[in-house]
Amino acid sequence: MDRGKKGGRRDFLKLCGAGLCAVCFPSPSGAPGKAFAQAPQKGLIKTRLSSWYQPLEGGAVRCELCPRGCLIPPGQRGFCKVRENRDGRLFSLVCGNPCAIHLDPIEKKPLFHVLPASTALSIATAGCNLHCKFCQNWEFSQASPEEVYSYDAPPELIVRKAKEMGARSIAHTYVEPTVFYEYMLDVGSAARQAGLMNVMHSNGFINPEPLQNLCRILDAANIDLKAFSDSFYQELCGGSLSPVLETLKTLKKQEIHVEITNLVIPTKNDDLSEIKEMCLWIKKNLGPDTPLHFSRFYPLYRLTKIPPTPVSVLEKAREVALSAGLAYVYIGNVPAHEAWSTYCPGCKKPIIQRTGYMIREVRMKEGGCGYCGKSIPGIWRTS
Repeated sequence: MDRGKKGGRRDFLKLCGAGLCAVCFPSPSGAPGKAFAQAPQKGLIKTRLSSWYQPLEGGAVRCELCPRGCLIPPGQRGFCKVRENRDGRLFSLVCGNPCAIHLDPIEKKPLFHVLPASTALSIATAGCNLHCKFCQNWEFSQASPEEVYSYDAPPELIVRKAKEMGARSIAHTYVEPTVFYEYMLDVGSAARQAGLMNVMHSNGFINPEPLQNLCRILDAANIDLKAFSDSFYQELCGGSLSPVLETLKTLKKQEIHVEITNLVIPTKNDDLSEIKEMCLWIKKNLGPDTPLHFSRFYPLYRLTKIPPTPVSVLEKAREVALSAGLAYVYIGNVPAHEAWSTYCPGCKKPIIQRTGYMIREVRMKEGGCGYCGKSIPGIWRTS
């Protein structure tokens, strides 16, 4: 989002606004949101012993949360900037300290098959375990905790705010949420007890064992499958593809509702043969009913010289996905496009009509098409 170094944070706030008021979000001046009494502050607020690390000789530790496996000497931090070795023990520096708390439509995650027209109280801290050159939230994801304004917001406060504002879920989002793993678990457990759902938008770059543990509080996830090429991950994200594919298979096995976002970037991952290969992998490993969102790229952060994705390219990608056998394929970041709506794969009629993040009409009955009765996968109600 580097627009000649102008308006970075202001642009980010506009992106996160989506027409809804913030519950609390640091403004450029650092003032708190209207619905949140405490003032945000810079600097570390609280720390928490990490759940996933291995002590090593000489006081070093190895982080075991994500496939990066950072070897961290005493007094140093891992790649994500939010986990620090203190006297041979690894601490999270962001547990309970979100820099963003915001009320969003669930469709913004994007989750199109989860409680349509409901809202999610969305939270994020600083930090990320990838460095994507096209990140739209880079001011927070690529920052250390000391560089952003954060709140002291324990899980009970997050859940109370969600209930007060009528949210039906807590969303861990904006940055890579697994970097605040312990906070996710604490908030998720409190949310479950309060009758709220837990969803996340993640890059999927996490080790299998921590992920399986996380699944006990997770209801739905949108995973960024950034490309179907390891070279893309290495060049543009500083990561690798295979752990993300394993995450998707694990979520499927654990019966977590999964949707996928693929940001289509011109000249980088828009090859239709590669997109077809990705779609066939999704169909084989996750099932043809897995919702797939092709999202339009806009010049951001370190990829400012690449033009926006032509809508025609997104439409061709969607045609490839449908031809490969995927039933629910969407086009994102083109708000007026008809492919924002959900169509029954049986009778082909629109059953959820959207304009941007707004729901215009829902034609469903008991989790099925309101016209022909075909069952539609998703989470349409909570018990």
